[in-house]
Amino acid sequence: MSEQFYEDIIMAGFGGQGLMFIGKLLAESAMIEGRYVTWIPSYGLEMRGGTANCTVVISSDPIGSPIITHPRSAILMNQPSFNTFGPRIREGGLLVMNSSLIKLEKKRSEITIVDVPSNSIAIELGNERVANMAMLGAYNASRKVVHSDSILEALRHALGGGKEKIYEVNKKAYNIGEKIGVE
Repeated sequence: MSEQFYEDIIMAGFGGQGLMFIGKLLAESAMIEGRYVTWIPSYGLEMRGGTANCTVVISSDPIGSPIITHPRSAILMNQPSFNTFGPRIREGGLLVMNSSLIKLEKKRSEITIVDVPSNSIAIELGNERVANMAMLGAYNASRKVVHSDSILEALRHALGGGKEKIYEVNKKAYNIGEKIGVE
């Protein structure tokens, strides 16, 4: 890989919102493209309803440390996660936030904020579990970290065979998120 590349992201929300899943998808997509990757999950006390976050680092070079204190990007799915991680995003960074659950009192002018009504999108698609994919689509369209084909390949692999219906609704949510991410 000749082009230098580095991205780090924190994904956070309640357990059960699929953040670990999209973190793994992003990591696997980057590996498909031949990049170095770290993926570190962190769970609160409860698996569902408690806090959950993961960090993903993607680089064209070996990764010295997977620890992120001030991420370049964040996907935040709920208000407690925003309150914890929102202020840590570095200047010039990207915040992809679930505007269905997060309300900002004031916006930071030194970062890019992409509002994704991911819960509303998922409800419209008839599957509340795909809100995470809308967030991933918006993030990837904004940052262009990996090719969408790589994410969809990793998604198909993660779901396994015989799950075409689940794959299709996840793909639709991802595509809707992509449209929001490029606006």
